[in-house]
Amino acid sequence: MNILQETGRILFALPMVIFGVFHFVNTRSLQNVVPSFIPGDTFWVYLTGAALIAAGISILIKKQVAIVCNLLAIMLLTFVLLIHLPSFLNGNTDVLTSVLKDTSLAGGAFVLGRTFK
Repeated sequence: MNILQETGRILFALPMVIFGVFHFVNTRSLQNVVPSFIPGDTFWVYLTGAALIAAGISILIKKQVAIVCNLLAIMLLTFVLLIHLPSFLNGNTDVLTSVLKDTSLAGGAFVLGRTFK
């Protein structure tokens, strides 16, 4: 990998770790984001936080990057489909940023994972 690819990999991975930490620090506010039809809101917030931290670390240390990036992308797209998009379609235009962020991060994860095949 060249210096730009390495920089991109690190710039992608670090926010994942930070987003994961936010899930543990801001658990109460993130519980409200879990759709009401999914039981165990606290569990999902913690699991998501742990998954984001694990993915970020895996990408940083270059271990299992391809599979981790594909799983991360699927998780992010699941958020778009189950959380952000329904909220947007119900009139909450504030979540459009989250729709676009998670969609673009998923695309980036797919591309990054492909570079490690």
